[in-house]
Amino acid sequence: MNENRYVIGIDTGGTYTDAAVIDLGQHRILASAKAVTTKGDLSIGVVEAMAAATAQVQGFVPSRVQMVSVSTTLATNAVVEGHGGAVGLVLVGFDAAMEQRSGLAKAFPTMPILRVAGGHDHNGAEVTQLDLGALKPWIDGPAQGVSAFAVVAAFAVRNAAHENAVGEALAATAAKPVTLSHHLASALDAPRRAQTAVLNARLVSRIADLKKAVEVAMAQHHMACPLMFVKGDGSLAKAEIVAARPIETVLSGPAASLVGAQWLSGLDHFIMSDMGGTTTDVGLLLDGRPLVAEQGAEVGGWRTMVKAIDVKTVGLGGDSEVHLGPQGEITLGAERALPIALLAQRFPALVEMLQADLAETTGGSQLGKFLVLPFGARSGLHTAALNQKESDVLMQVSSKPLPLRKVAIGTAAARAVASLRKKGLIQFCAFTPSDAAHVLGVQNNWSGAASRLAAALLWRFRTMKLADEAALQQLAGEVWNAAVDKTVRIILDQAFGFSIENALVDCVAKGEGRVGHVAVRLSPQMPLVAVGGPVRIYYPEVAKRLNCEVIFTPHCDVANAVGAAAGLVACKAVVQVDGDGNGLFRVTGQGPVLTFASGAEALARAVALAEGAALAMARAQGTQGPSVKHQISKHFLPDAKDDAGLLSALVTAEARGLPHAF
Repeated sequence: MNENRYVIGIDTGGTYTDAAVIDLGQHRILASAKAVTTKGDLSIGVVEAMAAATAQVQGFVPSRVQMVSVSTTLATNAVVEGHGGAVGLVLVGFDAAMEQRSGLAKAFPTMPILRVAGGHDHNGAEVTQLDLGALKPWIDGPAQGVSAFAVVAAFAVRNAAHENAVGEALAATAAKPVTLSHHLASALDAPRRAQTAVLNARLVSRIADLKKAVEVAMAQHHMACPLMFVKGDGSLAKAEIVAARPIETVLSGPAASLVGAQWLSGLDHFIMSDMGGTTTDVGLLLDGRPLVAEQGAEVGGWRTMVKAIDVKTVGLGGDSEVHLGPQGEITLGAERALPIALLAQRFPALVEMLQADLAETTGGSQLGKFLVLPFGARSGLHTAALNQKESDVLMQVSSKPLPLRKVAIGTAAARAVASLRKKGLIQFCAFTPSDAAHVLGVQNNWSGAASRLAAALLWRFRTMKLADEAALQQLAGEVWNAAVDKTVRIILDQAFGFSIENALVDCVAKGEGRVGHVAVRLSPQMPLVAVGGPVRIYYPEVAKRLNCEVIFTPHCDVANAVGAAAGLVACKAVVQVDGDGNGLFRVTGQGPVLTFASGAEALARAVALAEGAALAMARAQGTQGPSVKHQISKHFLPDAKDDAGLLSALVTAEARGLPHAF
């Protein structure tokens, strides 16, 4: 019966793992819950969140769960923070200039890169014979320590034969995950395809860990149903397919939040702002459809070739590290820090450690900062990619807080700490906006006493004076205000459609409301739906400064988990048609290159190939009875009257449908 069919949505973020149980028959949320994300062993947090949510459902029967669907910010956060596994890159048919344009060697200076002969031209014809002989010496030498490979061949989107051959050789020789660029992108632009493929390979282990964690939780709760993941465009895909293409989950969290915000609010036209622990994501829903970035998702300074919602993502959340500028001004960093209050809740002895730091007269900026292994991690975790100093530092860090001042002694140790933090092997704990909220009394779920001590340390370092209550409130207020200021700017950027910095934006963001003798108001012309754990702390003030309606729906703190449960499967396939001006037409993009003497015939075959590929992908994703539609973009020779004068055409087919469970 419909009233007994459930879907469970899970969202694993940088700070919290959320779970929501939805009754499909009655279209309502039965329960929701949160648990701290345990990065060392993600299954712990997933099991806790799922158990807390299902325990609230009276008469819950696991066999009635039709699907578990997962959204996550892990991939987005990893790209923003520069985390990821060690990757080896094979470039087929690239010259030195094309490699340089990718920017990968500069971004990842230790990444082993191999250029081999091969590749095709824009018609899909082989330019140079593929040289597979160079692979094995490289695998056994410079690439020996990598965890995954990325392969990019010139014009692979027109003919993938060389990419496929290299991928097969790598898989057979090294037995490690291999990313092929044409699986992720259908458009030309080899340098950007290379970027996307490398980022994907760096993320493979993270999403594989999450998949395994959810499967463990499902097994413990006796759930035997399909497991799906939310992609960056808001659609669903089978977990095993996403595990090989984790880059497609970049912006999965905000995409699910946008779907969830629509589901919860019932609106079809709004700005969605999702504030979590690590990032803030702002996107638009127009006429019931999310605005999609056709040029590819931009995250952490990388413009990928993955189709995703057009969302502005910045490193701003409840866990942003608080920095002091040269003049003592408050700034919020893009990198996440574990809130002092949260760590103290798990380890009450941290309060005494903070008191000991207050008694210290030396230590300066290192006081009030701590290192700890990711929650759930085993002590002494090692990786071959570490140098000796990093290994020495990592061996000192355990599941219990370790004062930074006892570890980062000297420049080499400080660099090692920064590197381990960047690699995600340790958690850095410091004062954050969440701590400021505890000092202000607007948040009370963790240890307010620890936050106050950390604030006192920050104030003393800033002013060389002891903090009284007024000083603590002033400091916390400045941090809170910095978060509101930055939030207003992000929302205005998305509402404008571009970034803008001027005196008018400054006065609105700061809440001043006037420049000289002129009142200034910049207000979005649609409501703002605010979702995410911290939004009730900051967004009432955001609403005042923007003079706009801000909607807080029930369950807005778990909108991403709700959106994960409410998504559809959507698969796209692209086929290219190119005319040579002499009556010959080539069809590329799905299998071998095909040649036709008629433009109309070439287009008909392209449509059939695109629709067939989209339907096949949708069925492979577990969709039953998907529908398919296609679009054709044509370009003609001058004075052409019909398809005989076709210069080029792009056929895009999309198959959509409900997951198989429905």
